[in-house]
Amino acid sequence: MVTPEAKRNAVKHLHDTFGQSLRKLCILIGLNRSSWYYEPQPDSNEPIRKRLRELADERKRWGYRRLHYLLRREGFQINHKRTERLYREENLMLRVRRRRKMASENRVAPPPPERKNHCWAMDFMSDNLYNGRRFRVLNVLDSYSRDYLGFEVDTSINGKRVCSVLERIAWFKGLPELITVDNGPEFIGKALDAWAHRHGVKLVFNRPGKPVDNTYIESFNGRLRDECLNVNWFMSLGHAREVIAEWQEDYNSVRPHSSLGTRTPEEFLVQQTEFCQKEVVY
Repeated sequence: MVTPEAKRNAVKHLHDTFGQSLRKLCILIGLNRSSWYYEPQPDSNEPIRKRLRELADERKRWGYRRLHYLLRREGFQINHKRTERLYREENLMLRVRRRRKMASENRVAPPPPERKNHCWAMDFMSDNLYNGRRFRVLNVLDSYSRDYLGFEVDTSINGKRVCSVLERIAWFKGLPELITVDNGPEFIGKALDAWAHRHGVKLVFNRPGKPVDNTYIESFNGRLRDECLNVNWFMSLGHAREVIAEWQEDYNSVRPHSSLGTRTPEEFLVQQTEFCQKEVVY
């Protein structure tokens, strides 16, 4: 569909080039003469459009919903429908690869996390440096608060390294009651088993071929892949650690989470702490 603005531009070009009358050119182009004389009003949405384009450029893998929450945080009085309309008009839509629906089956779902440090989730990812060298990323997530607790980046990470990462996180965050993991060799080995027994932590293993048993970390890995690993070109392991650390800070303190009511993990934990304190007082 050709917009009135485009038709006005065509009439102006033909009029300037060939000197034909505006009446004939409007008939030729199919533009109402009143539309030719119409002077467009300044776009009151331009400040929002400008900021929306800037945010979309900074957050290349965020859709309009998360960008809407950032606009609201910055003081723009705008509802989600208006944000979506401007988002589409600016051609900022993401290309989303739709997943094929799979047949469901009966299974015993693991109990949902009920509080901070009730259940952590842990899993590996892999990626390449600029020269094709492969490296691995160990991620640790609090399934309740979605807090990205920590990570480890290296070309090889064995069971002892996994235990060292957990010790480092526990020093600052405390110990979990449960840790959900898959059946990878680093998780089923003696090192992690001994660490869990020593600290009174229960290891919950996914059923083989059932990543849905650990949906929190699987969903998180998808976000990390989409928003960080796929949009960066890592020159070294140190560079990868630096970039992922920056993304971790952004994920925990800036990124809105729909599962947390559009709050960040930090905001969610603060509100949960305040709520618990009020319950103790009353």
